Amino acid sequence: MPEQSAVPRTVDPRVVDPRVTDIALGLAMSLSVAVVIAADPDAVRHAGPGAYLFAVGFGALVLVRRRAPRTVLVVTVLGVFVYYIFQFAPIGMALPAIAALYSAAELRHTAWAIGAGATLVAVATYYRTVGNTPEEALAPYDLVTNLALAAAAIALGVAVRLTREARFHEARAAEQRLQAERLRIARDLHDVVGHNLSVIALHSGVAAEAVGRDDDAARGALEHVRTATSGTLHELRSTVRVLRGPVGGSPGTSTGTAEAGAPAPTGLTGVDALADSARATGLTVDVALDVPDGALDGAISAAAYRVVQESLTNVLRHAAATRVTVRARVTEDRLALRVSDDGRGAGPDLVPGSGLSGMRERVALLGGGLTAGDAPGGGFLVSADLPLRLETGEP
Repeated sequence: MPEQSAVPRTVDPRVVDPRVTDIALGLAMSLSVAVVIAADPDAVRHAGPGAYLFAVGFGALVLVRRRAPRTVLVVTVLGVFVYYIFQFAPIGMALPAIAALYSAAELRHTAWAIGAGATLVAVATYYRTVGNTPEEALAPYDLVTNLALAAAAIALGVAVRLTREARFHEARAAEQRLQAERLRIARDLHDVVGHNLSVIALHSGVAAEAVGRDDDAARGALEHVRTATSGTLHELRSTVRVLRGPVGGSPGTSTGTAEAGAPAPTGLTGVDALADSARATGLTVDVALDVPDGALDGAISAAAYRVVQESLTNVLRHAAATRVTVRARVTEDRLALRVSDDGRGAGPDLVPGSGLSGMRERVALLGGGLTAGDAPGGGFLVSADLPLRLETGEP
């Protein structure tokens, strides 16, 4: 069964076809060995057709290096030994194996490459040392040359592999950042549109009942509907503009969606506007925010705003309540946020929807916790506990 490389790969139209690279590398390998054979001073005796056939064989092995890098390495090393058994022109021990050593190291078989390189250098040095030819004097030079060629091929293979893996991980990280940003946009859009549609539905009902009996009330309700509709359309256009825009970017850069116009919460300072919108439906909303200016990071304040927004949306949709109480206060290094109503509650069979699940995930990502359920005295209670500051990771 063909050996499979564990190196992760990504498709990039700018990258040359691997088959072209292998063909070029194979031709370079065959040509290099053939040139060394032809340069032998005694080429007439040592450089027969068989020697050049070996040169072609060493290059041909490169063509299957990706499918079976270890097999190519072993066959190449054995081929070098057989070549010298036939007493062809000297070509060095490491030169014919450069491509195989590089390929094994590039394809995550570095230990095999080191072992094969060490074997070639050791065998070459041994026969240079114990032989009875004038070439014995060249043993130190030959040792350094073989060692340098083998080490360079392995090091280059490792460097190419690490570079490719680093690019792969950078691409994965960028993709994860993009997915996280899309999820944030989806949550924000759910919160904004859900809240505005609830307001629209309630005011539409008020307008329908007031027409012909209290035209001023009907006009006021329709104005609220117009305002909420305009805000929803603005958020939808902004989000569509972001999603249609360019994505990605260089590693380490922000995806930039918030700056480009994605829905962005205003923080706890926007709670009063939420309360006014809910009051316009006839709901009594009591707000008490005991949070000093600058006490919260922007992300914490934005998450608190979203919790209040989603809680008020659920009250308008499901609670049949007449009063809602919003409380936020700072205790030591935590923000305690409570949204309660006097409605009918959810009962024991509460099934959290996407709104509650999204609030929990949002709060959890910031290092906090959120609970939601029937209040002891009746109604429904959403309770969130958040840090005042995000962890920076600094000591």
